[in-house]
Amino acid sequence: MHFLLEYYNYIIVIILMMCGLYVVFASSHMIKKLVGLSLFQTSIFLLYISIAKVKNAIPPILVDAHANTHTQTPNHGAPTEAHTPDIAKALSPTQIEIPHTQTTEIIYSNPLPHVLILTAIVVGVATLAIGLALVVRLYQSYGSLDIEYIDEVNRQEDQEKNTRIQQNTVAQ
Repeated sequence: MHFLLEYYNYIIVIILMMCGLYVVFASSHMIKKLVGLSLFQTSIFLLYISIAKVKNAIPPILVDAHANTHTQTPNHGAPTEAHTPDIAKALSPTQIEIPHTQTTEIIYSNPLPHVLILTAIVVGVATLAIGLALVVRLYQSYGSLDIEYIDEVNRQEDQEKNTRIQQNTVAQ
């Protein structure tokens, strides 16, 4: 039970990933396939964010703890000096003792994985929009979003085309 509580985020990632894959493979409706792909993509985002988490790390933000020279400015509410010590206290580096050594080290979290995931989210939304635009165009052309129906219509058109080609070659 302790294992499940400790790694619950990875379990959620696996569940989302399997649900997304199941929807992609089991459904013949194009909108459902796009939803399945989005679920799968979301599980990958959660996986990378879970891996990027560093225990006892602080964000790499520099805060001047002694910046209390600011005065209250009009139309901005409370003076900044009232908030600066709280922010500096909350973001103060934690000293982590390294075992078997006499040194301590400040551990910062790496913002790069989070930035990459934000970029991946933007790309994912763009590809989903393109997929939906293609689905709309297919619906206008075929009147259905069922892949099996569209394949059958394409097969019939190909057979008719091949028949016409054969008739033209025999006539010549």
